[in-house]
Amino acid sequence: MPNLLLLSMLAAFPALSTDMYLPALPTLQALWGISVVEANMSLVVFFLAFSLFLLVHGPLSDRFGRRPVLLGGITLFIVGCGLCAVANSITMLIVARVVQAAGAAAASALALALSKDLYEGPMRQKILGYIGVILAVCPMLAPFLGGLMLQVASWRWIFACQAVLALVVLYGAVRLKEPLTEFTSGGVLAVMGRYRKVLGNGRFMAMTLAFSVMILPHFAFIGGSPDIYITGFGVSEHVFGYYFGVNALGIMLGSFTCTRLVVSFSSVRILFVSLFGVLAAGLTLAITGASTPMTMAALMFCITFFIGVSRPISNNMCLEQVTTDIGAASSILTFTIFSIGAGSMALIGLDWPSKPAFIGQLAVIGTLIPLILLWVMLRFFGRRPEQAE
Repeated sequence: MPNLLLLSMLAAFPALSTDMYLPALPTLQALWGISVVEANMSLVVFFLAFSLFLLVHGPLSDRFGRRPVLLGGITLFIVGCGLCAVANSITMLIVARVVQAAGAAAASALALALSKDLYEGPMRQKILGYIGVILAVCPMLAPFLGGLMLQVASWRWIFACQAVLALVVLYGAVRLKEPLTEFTSGGVLAVMGRYRKVLGNGRFMAMTLAFSVMILPHFAFIGGSPDIYITGFGVSEHVFGYYFGVNALGIMLGSFTCTRLVVSFSSVRILFVSLFGVLAAGLTLAITGASTPMTMAALMFCITFFIGVSRPISNNMCLEQVTTDIGAASSILTFTIFSIGAGSMALIGLDWPSKPAFIGQLAVIGTLIPLILLWVMLRFFGRRPEQAE
C-alpha cells in the first residue's frame, strides 16, 4: 500500500468512527428512548477517550516503533467495532466506543508522526494537504453510506462495515517498513519526562493551542448536524447524507487548494486569508442563523473550506517547532485538537435558541485566537511562525 494512501486512511479513523453512524443517532434515540444529549454522549465520550489514548500511543511509538503500536491499535479498533455492533443500550454502546476510540487513537496519532518520519519541509506540507483531500472523502461519503445502509439493514451493520474497512488498513500496516532507526528508552517516568520536554516548548504549545481552537465550528457541526438537519429542518436520513457531504466537500477542496497555493504564496499569507474567510462566514452565520438547509450548507461549506486550507499549514507549523520526540509532540497536537473538538460537540448538544448561530459564534472565537497569536509573533517577536526555535 502506498505511504500516502496509508497515511490518509490512518488519519480518517476519527471520521470513519463517527460520521458513518451520524444518521443513526435519531434512530437510536427512538429505539432506546433517550434524549439528544444522551445520544451525543456516544460521540463525546469517544473523542474524550480518543484524546486520552493519543497521549499513550505517541510515546509508545517512540519507544517501541511505529509499526507494532499501529498493529495493536488497529486490532483494538476492530474489536471495538464488534462490541458496538452488538450493543443493546446506550450505556453498552458508550463502553464499546471507548474501546473503539483506544484503537483509533493509535492510527490518528501515528498518521502525523509518520508524516514527519517520511517527509520533510515543503514536501511534508504538500503531503499533509493531499492527505486532507483524501481524508475529506471519508466524511463526505460516510453519512451518505450510513443513510443508505439504514434503508436496507440495521444500524448495527454500520459498525460491521467499519471493521471491514479497518481490516484493509491493517493489511497496509502489516506491509509497512518500520521508519524509526533510533528508539527512546526507559519506563513510565522517562515517558513523562519526554512529555515535560515537549510541553516546555513554548512556541510549540502556543501554536498548538491557538490553531486547535480553529476546529471548534467543525466539530460542533458534526455533533449538531443530525439534530439541525433531521430534527430541525425535517430532512430524511438519506438526504442528510448529501447535506453533510457538502461540509466534507468544503474540507476536501480547501485542502486541495492549499496544495496549489503553497507553491506560489507564503504559508503565513495563506493562513491569514483562510482565517479571515472563516471569520467572515462565521459572523454571517452567527448574526443571521440559517433558516433553510441550503443556507446552512452554504455557510458551513465556506467555513470548512477555509479550515481545510488552513489545517495542513497550521499542523506543519506546529511540527516544525520540534526536532525530537516526534511521537509525543504529535500526540499532544492531536490530543489538543480532539479534546477541544469533544468539548465543542458536548456544547452543541445543549438547548441553544439557534444551534446554527451558536456554530457561527464558535467560528468567530476559533479564528480570533489564532489571528491574535500570529499578530503577536510577527509584531513583537519579528519571527515567522514556521521558524523553529
